Amino acid sequence: MILPIVAYGAAILRKVSEPINADYPNLSGLIADMWETMYESNGIGLAAPQINKNIRLFVVDSTQIFANAEPEDEKYPDAPGIKKAFINPTIVELSGKEWAYNEGCLSIPKIREDVTRHETVTLQYMDEKFVSHTDTFNGMTARVILHEYDHIEGKLFIDYVKPLRRKMLQGKLNDINKGKVRVDYKMIQIK
Repeated sequence: MILPIVAYGAAILRKVSEPINADYPNLSGLIADMWETMYESNGIGLAAPQINKNIRLFVVDSTQIFANAEPEDEKYPDAPGIKKAFINPTIVELSGKEWAYNEGCLSIPKIREDVTRHETVTLQYMDEKFVSHTDTFNGMTARVILHEYDHIEGKLFIDYVKPLRRKMLQGKLNDINKGKVRVDYKMIQIK
């Protein structure tokens, strides 16, 4: 089932999400709905707060980045990417150089800004079967993971933007908050 994406301005996007256990109701159905919603919205990652669930869960499919790359596009070490659900993740280590890349977000449509992030992240998490993993990710995959991880920590990519630039974006952010933005996917405003 395709779920609506929560628009910028909703309080849930600023809350630290709660961990879940294997008894979480219909978890496999929720994850399937998240994949369907993400693909329908042309996303490469989706966190539970973006579908109005205050839980520590996100999905990432960085394979799309590489599948849709042009030959002249920059090469990244994590090709061909991953497709994975992350439950109750915690960052073990951030490493590598920091690099900037132009990011966007389904909850903040039509705004893209350069965000600087570490090139490598080591993450401890559970998969859909609640099997524990500790894995290291780099390149674009690490970037997408860190973007989605921020969502379960109540952070948004615009929090990394310099104050003056953020002030310049405020009119567009207000429009998103008021529902004055057109998107090709289901979106809801929650106060």
